[in-house]
Amino acid sequence: MSIFKGAGVAIITPFTLEGAVDYPAFAKIIETQISGGTDAIIVCGTTGEASTLTHDEHIDCIRFCVEQVKGRIPVIAGTGSNCTETAIYLSQEAQKAGVDGVLLVSPYYNKATQNGLYAHFKAVADSISLPVILYNIPGRTGVMIQPSTIVRLAEDVENIVAVKEATGDISQAATLMSMAKGKIDVYSGNDDQIVPILSLGGSGVISVLSNVAPGYTHDICQSYFDGDVKRSAKLQLDAIPLIKALFSEVNPIPVKAAMHMLGYCENTLRMPLTPMEEAHEAVLKAEMEKMGLL
Repeated sequence: MSIFKGAGVAIITPFTLEGAVDYPAFAKIIETQISGGTDAIIVCGTTGEASTLTHDEHIDCIRFCVEQVKGRIPVIAGTGSNCTETAIYLSQEAQKAGVDGVLLVSPYYNKATQNGLYAHFKAVADSISLPVILYNIPGRTGVMIQPSTIVRLAEDVENIVAVKEATGDISQAATLMSMAKGKIDVYSGNDDQIVPILSLGGSGVISVLSNVAPGYTHDICQSYFDGDVKRSAKLQLDAIPLIKALFSEVNPIPVKAAMHMLGYCENTLRMPLTPMEEAHEAVLKAEMEKMGLL
């Protein structure tokens, strides 16, 4: 069932100083992720600043990523929208580009009912033949996809196969997995909850941390899968201060700063996002140094 197992990177979209997509930097980042052991690339998600990409840029970034990866690992495209027709359009274009699956965030701002969420996700999934990962992040969207709705979708729609669980509520995740009885894969959407989700039967993580530490994040998952739970937990816990620094401001502000520190790209964000505050950046730099990344 799984599109991938392990650590998928929610990859940034690098921009030039002028604000255009920096494709040479993007290629370098993709290659570093693959050589570093990342198990999948999730392009044009929240971390990729999809909400401020034009539709043409969005599709071009997806196409570029697929062409750069060349089938070496799965590529999953963020194609969600608060407009069902737009989500259908982006998903169909992503399928044409050759992705291995799509990630659909719940409609934001509209605050659809559970019936509305069901209808939305079913309509998008039915418009393509790709595997679909639902993205449950009520802190950004203002609405929770309830476990019963997720299970209903998994039972009724063949290509809805997984969920990115980013509620931050382990009880919510446990309830979902109890109700689903293995009918849907669950990926942690929070880097500080990788091991807890794996312990409930999760398939991995869709990770911000992987941008700066792809091998490390892969190893958290792989150690768990290999039965070395103690090592997996230690890796998880040792990374908590860095993870906290990576979320000290709204994602992807800190990870963009971190990738700039590592020399991968300019520290350019699209408004309304603005560069990281100096005090937070100093903490982030210190934590990266402690982890041996700088």
